[in-house]
Amino acid sequence: MLGDAEPLVQETMEEIETEGELRKKIVRKTTYQLDENSSMTATKTTTMTTRKLYGKDLSEYEKMDVDELLSQLTPEELDILSREVDPDDELLPPDQRTSYMCDKNPTGPLNRKQLIDHINKLAIETPDRPEMVPYVAGTVRGKKFTAPEKPKTKQEEEIAIDLGDEYEHALTKASEEELVDLAAILGFHSMMNQEQYNNALLGKEQPKLGWNGIAKAYQPKALPFEPPNLTDVEKSIQQVRDDDYGLNCLNFNNIQISDQQFANLFEGLKSNTNLESLSLCNTGMTDRTGILLAGGLSKNSTLRTINVETNNLSPSSLVAIIKSLLSTKYVEEFRASNQRQQTLGNKIEMEITNLLEQNPTILRVGLHLEYNDARNRIACHLQRNLDRTRLQRTGRAPRSCLSGMVTLGPPS
Repeated sequence: MLGDAEPLVQETMEEIETEGELRKKIVRKTTYQLDENSSMTATKTTTMTTRKLYGKDLSEYEKMDVDELLSQLTPEELDILSREVDPDDELLPPDQRTSYMCDKNPTGPLNRKQLIDHINKLAIETPDRPEMVPYVAGTVRGKKFTAPEKPKTKQEEEIAIDLGDEYEHALTKASEEELVDLAAILGFHSMMNQEQYNNALLGKEQPKLGWNGIAKAYQPKALPFEPPNLTDVEKSIQQVRDDDYGLNCLNFNNIQISDQQFANLFEGLKSNTNLESLSLCNTGMTDRTGILLAGGLSKNSTLRTINVETNNLSPSSLVAIIKSLLSTKYVEEFRASNQRQQTLGNKIEMEITNLLEQNPTILRVGLHLEYNDARNRIACHLQRNLDRTRLQRTGRAPRSCLSGMVTLGPPS
């Protein structure tokens, strides 16, 4: 047990400065009085290191005002300071972020070709640095890199399929031509090139190229240009208005027609009873003439094919034209792709789908639809219309039963 007297504490501090660092060595001696004749001393040494800058402790710089120090510098000193500090700001141009400053005046306008030629010439004339170790063919210097093996994904793992002895024997003994034909039948297009696939479909002899062969290039056939459309617009419109018996097909493709001519044509459609096919591709139709077309189709009962592709019709005009087909229900083919607005939108596509599902005579539709639901519903409805038409043609079902199926809902 220690005595009741208080311990005697003595501290000594020694400062040592080396290379900008200030080291403080503190020695603390504590003496405990055990009894009258004996005592015990405990010594504890602590070393503290403090970094110094320009003879001052770093903690003293924390209290300095940086703005006040910068205000005391001259413009030349600020320029020198900015060269030593990299702001690392992507918004600044590179010439303001580097310490290199070029004060030379430009020698002349920039000639890119001359600059590239000079750089190439300089690179060719500059001698290569001699290698410390001479090159020896076939000798690997240093450690050769070996790429680590990547773990196989689920798709890359081999799947063992038991085909049976009969199929296994047939595939093992099959020739390359037979395997190519089998891959073409099953639709494995990535297993063969284009030439092998076409020959397999046409039943031609396969080229001796192998599975990894490259199809040879061939000279394409020079096809003649399509002759210009020489249809007389005014004469044809007058024939439509006069209900000419000999005018069954009218083709105005690639002819720029005025709004007044469109108005006269669509007005004549209301009373025409002989025209069956009308093609107006790339004729400059707009929404104004599209509404007139919808009004003419709503009162015409002889048209079977309508083509208004490559025009400037808006989605609302397409909806109005498709809606007009329900008035007489005689049109079998309607094409209106490649318009001013490439994507119709979900609302317009669903509206077009609902209108086409109410049409019992439409068999072919040419529209670019973005959503799978609309494409699937229209395709199913067109297939039902084709089946109904086939049954009517073959007489396998009463016309009265089939004609009553007008409104069809979405497929289940």
